[in-house]
Amino acid sequence: MSSRSEFLWYIPNDIKSGHRGDVADPDHNSLDTLTSQAEALEQNGWKGALIGTGWGRPDTFTIATALVARTTTFEPLIAVRPGYWRPANFASSAATLDHLSGGRVRVNVVSGPDALAAYGDQEGDQAHRYARTKEFMRLVRRLWTEETVTFTGEYFQVAASTVAPRLAPVGDRRHPRLYFGGASEAAERVAATDADVQLFWGEPLDGLRERIDRLKSLSKALDRDLPPLEFGLRITTLVRDTTEQAWADAEAKVAKMAEGAAGSWQDHRHGIAVGQRRLLDLARKGEVLDDNLYTAPGKFGGGGAGTTWLVGSAEDVARSLRKYEELGITQFVLSDTPYLSEIKRQGHQLLPLLT
Repeated sequence: MSSRSEFLWYIPNDIKSGHRGDVADPDHNSLDTLTSQAEALEQNGWKGALIGTGWGRPDTFTIATALVARTTTFEPLIAVRPGYWRPANFASSAATLDHLSGGRVRVNVVSGPDALAAYGDQEGDQAHRYARTKEFMRLVRRLWTEETVTFTGEYFQVAASTVAPRLAPVGDRRHPRLYFGGASEAAERVAATDADVQLFWGEPLDGLRERIDRLKSLSKALDRDLPPLEFGLRITTLVRDTTEQAWADAEAKVAKMAEGAAGSWQDHRHGIAVGQRRLLDLARKGEVLDDNLYTAPGKFGGGGAGTTWLVGSAEDVARSLRKYEELGITQFVLSDTPYLSEIKRQGHQLLPLLT
């Protein structure tokens, strides 16, 4: 695969243990347990990990800060929400952590449903939500790259605002990259103009090829004034020594999900977004799409990146990931459970075939 491609993992950051079939350990979100995952990522070839967010979960930025302090190369992809954060507060916090970590911060801006009233936020319809997200992203980037910023928008305002410490450019990197997801027309318009990386969930190749072409066209039509939009894939990868063992384990896992005995899975089902609906609808097209994209998990509670899985030997899964890369995807956020043992297994078996 291309030397441009980067491979991250996923740290669930959940109060409940057993997330998506993970080991049910009462210390699953202790600092020692989370650090063991971050250290394993460093030791097994991964760039870093996406850290999940949502009201009722441990604070994502605090977790990221703790893990950065315990590691040397681990890069957290920190999920954040406009409304939970105000732009200047977030820009300052991220700049500080980026400075302290030597440029290791990445940011995933999330606009999906959440318990907004619980933390004093409110928002209107989809158009309102994504307009606010666009304003948030644009203002955060300005605060990172300009001094004495004054801005009066529909949702946010700052006057003579200069974030400290100032971000030091590292090569072509002027600031933490802003990752963003969303499949609706409103979301895609935001991605086309203001995201650095558009993250997709595990759709078939044809669907993502169509979306990438549309986003590139939108970027031109909307006069994108940033470097070209990059693309990423967030997906579950179930890897075993042989193809046969992988499918046997995948089917056994789905059978447990059907029985309700596979831990907490339904973490993207509240207020189903367009991207989640696209994944759930895939099962109607077949249980296995492309070469090895397994849609059955979505029938029994799989949500988000747990809705569809790439299943097979390391060679099978690597071959499929290469096909996604041929579409132009360079950012990969993979995972399977148990999280810690799969960090090691896929680090040993899968990553050497991809880098």
